[in-house]
Amino acid sequence: LHRVDRRQRQMCIRDRFQPYAELTPAMIANALAERLKISGLDQEGTQRIEDALSRYDRMAVHASGNQPPTMSRTPYFCSGCPHNTSTKVPEGSRAGAGIGCHYMAMWMDRDTSGFTHMGAEGVNWVGQAQFVETNHIFQNIGDGTYNHSGVLAIRQAAASGVNITYKILYNDAVAMTGGQPHEGGMTVDEVARQVHAEGAKRVVIVTDEPDKYPDMSLFPPGVKVHHRRALMAVQKDLRDTPGLTVMIYDQTCAAEKRRRRKRGTFPNPAKRAFINERVCEGCGDCGVKSNCVSVAPVETEFGRKRRIDQSSCNKDYSCMDGFCPSFVTVLNGEPRKATPVADDPQSVLPAPDLPNLDKPYGILLTGIGGTGVVTVNAVLSMAAHLEHKAATVIDMAGLAQKGGAVWSHLRIANSPEELHATRIAMGGASLLLGCDMVTSAQPDSIAKLEHGVSKAVINTYRQFTGDFTRDPDFQFPTDELMQRIEGATGPGSTHFVDGTDIATKLMGDSIATNLFMMGFAWQKGLIPLSSEAILRAIELNGVALDMNKSAFQWGRTAAYDLSKVEAAAGPKVERTKPMDLDETIAHRVEELTKYQNRRYAKRYEALVAKVREAEAAKTPEKSGLAMAAAKYAHKLMAFKDEYEVARLYAEPDFRKRLEAQFEGDFELRFNLAPPITSKTDPVTGEQIKKEYGPGMEKWFHRPVSYTHLRAHETSLHL
Repeated sequence: LHRVDRRQRQMCIRDRFQPYAELTPAMIANALAERLKISGLDQEGTQRIEDALSRYDRMAVHASGNQPPTMSRTPYFCSGCPHNTSTKVPEGSRAGAGIGCHYMAMWMDRDTSGFTHMGAEGVNWVGQAQFVETNHIFQNIGDGTYNHSGVLAIRQAAASGVNITYKILYNDAVAMTGGQPHEGGMTVDEVARQVHAEGAKRVVIVTDEPDKYPDMSLFPPGVKVHHRRALMAVQKDLRDTPGLTVMIYDQTCAAEKRRRRKRGTFPNPAKRAFINERVCEGCGDCGVKSNCVSVAPVETEFGRKRRIDQSSCNKDYSCMDGFCPSFVTVLNGEPRKATPVADDPQSVLPAPDLPNLDKPYGILLTGIGGTGVVTVNAVLSMAAHLEHKAATVIDMAGLAQKGGAVWSHLRIANSPEELHATRIAMGGASLLLGCDMVTSAQPDSIAKLEHGVSKAVINTYRQFTGDFTRDPDFQFPTDELMQRIEGATGPGSTHFVDGTDIATKLMGDSIATNLFMMGFAWQKGLIPLSSEAILRAIELNGVALDMNKSAFQWGRTAAYDLSKVEAAAGPKVERTKPMDLDETIAHRVEELTKYQNRRYAKRYEALVAKVREAEAAKTPEKSGLAMAAAKYAHKLMAFKDEYEVARLYAEPDFRKRLEAQFEGDFELRFNLAPPITSKTDPVTGEQIKKEYGPGMEKWFHRPVSYTHLRAHETSLHL
């Protein structure tokens, strides 16, 4: 090797090793192979290396051709997470990041950047402050970090004299690593007294429940408690205060709330948010205000609107701050759950031909953090153990518990001696079991597949990512994702099924999805383990036995006879039926007649006819412009003033949607900001919404012609 030209050796290393991220076993092995090849070997050795390098290059080229798609599963704050609100800063300010869940604010357009090790939060600003024009920054720090060593960072900031506001995010748990109690267990008043003693010029408390502090004698002098709605005003005030200031943002971790509510150790308010889709304009302000992933898109005949995903909602209610009259508070109503479908005892399925284990079998499981991907991997590895087979498992989770991507590697062989690595190498996955289509189409997943060899079973359910909160018009790239996966496996090697929709309807809970997908893959003959061993492993797991076993069997049935399972689950509800141009015009004419009167609708009809005629004269084969005019002229003319909002609430469709989603003797509150009586927020300039009781429904249904009122008001204005 030493006789080989040095430059040639350097080029070999440069071409095979990447200067960032991981160095995989395949990269190292192939770099060594290149070195051996140029050192001089016999013909047989050279040929073996040439064959290995050729295979590696083919897979590498294939993987590099799969650049990240237009959608990726980025970790995000949980629904109702306190950091959705607490990490916001006023316009013109910036914040520093640190260790903790709040670190994720760095990729959320929140003017947050720079992070350091635990206990050094703000130290970087002390070094920068003397050399920049910026006069002040906010520094995020979690309560766990504060108890660990963060108080030392605050002490050094006080000694330095820089202008800095520490935002201590008191969420009552070390949420990033599983929700453990933070060391020291300090209460909010104890933290306030400590930072006051360290030299903080001002200390304020911001919380979603100001009433929890009736006795302010426990706090240092001058400490005030504010509702989180005043967050921006409080921060602006602290920003203008010289020296060290501290804001303690007190709101319990959303994931911990959910866990504790299940155990009955945390209050569970009988209050839920609901969006009237007809009133919603699809502007996305509720998503911007709340940054919450439970605000989901819904496609309607009037375009994209918003809905609240009740299964993931953690009752934070900040979405209601969106400046929109479409939000309704539902009291004493519970989400209506799907009734599980009983298994068909007469259904006997033929056993598939299972893969042989003449060589190790690699299964790559992909999914979303918190949905049970790691559990499925554990079940399969236990099933292998029960059959006296060898198995290695590694879970690539990272921040996956925050809704990020999960990759679980499972390798199965007849004996431990055959398994030399836990991770699946490039092109080493025999099966891609994709419980999430977005994660399955990422380059890290595609690189594990070998064209013409690997198989894939993919859940096609459209689970939007947190990016939707910032891009309300984002379109789910279903076709692109499917093409990437099919292109990687080859024709006929990928099976697509909407596992989430089917499993939820059959089992009454979406958590059954991954076991359903596993059953589907097993019946397709893609898992080298017996069904008896898998079912026994589910029993040993000891959680939701009946549901998990049933989900596995339903997945098997779907692989054998999908139409039978879809019939048992019920038809997929299509929220919108595509309309042609004539249908669209007729539909909008009917709506505008209700909105105002027939004469008003005729103005719309004449406008669209004029556009249609002009388009036909230029491009007879196209109608895109006329369709756009038909949709958006209606949107403009059916402006949602207070009369229209009332009319839409009075429509029977509103009650029908409510009763389809909630059960029980529920009561409604309407979140409105009447233009005359509402106060204005001094920070945002928006009118402040108030809750109005069920008596508002009487006003909505009053036998007064809204169209006459609107026409009279319009004539006065003109």
